[in-house]
Amino acid sequence: MATDPASTSAPSPHSIARRAALYYVAALLLLGGMFFLPAGTLDYWQAWLYLAILFGLMAVLGAYLIRYEPAVLERRLRTRETEMSQQRIIRYSLVLYLVAFLIPGLDRRFGWSTVPPAVVVAAEIIIVAGYLLFARVLLANRFASRVIEVTPEQTLATTGPYAVVRHPMYVAMLAIWLASPIALGSWWAFLPMLGILPVIVLRIRNEEAVLARDLADYRDYMAGVRYRLLPGVW
Repeated sequence: MATDPASTSAPSPHSIARRAALYYVAALLLLGGMFFLPAGTLDYWQAWLYLAILFGLMAVLGAYLIRYEPAVLERRLRTRETEMSQQRIIRYSLVLYLVAFLIPGLDRRFGWSTVPPAVVVAAEIIIVAGYLLFARVLLANRFASRVIEVTPEQTLATTGPYAVVRHPMYVAMLAIWLASPIALGSWWAFLPMLGILPVIVLRIRNEEAVLARDLADYRDYMAGVRYRLLPGVW
């Protein structure tokens, strides 16, 4: 695992924790509003279960990072993309998320589809597995930023899940995103969420171009680890 040198200009753990708490509360309120307002009711057990599991996992991981790896958490809080192509991809993906996360509440209100409770629970298990992989990726790569960037001190991550595929973070996020509509009890919301697949492909292609250009030994890493997301497929 790479070691991130101390920097006198780096944010303090206290300021990082404060920013993380604000993001956490804002995300909880935003998602809660997107689920319960379209549903027109608080009697929506799938949404309560989803929020409890997802934000419970976030709280545990966030507390760990604040205590032991604040620099990693600070990188995950960055949201400003500098690559123009990535800015366009992010705008498109936000539309997809908005549609995919508004439909479940409407589905709950109007009864468009019915997802059996056992399938909802299975989807939640996939989300937990995806989040555990997400946490493992952060421990394997302390430079796993939310935005695509290469910093001067950055080193190449090649161990753990990075020894299997080149972009394990996206594997984890895809598991969470694609299982989310089902966990929220909506088959219809799964359709717009499928639109995230070409978004991820475009993002990965651009990210690899940036890393090959700016990160030492990344081209050799690409030659050694052939697959981006799924071994034997792509």
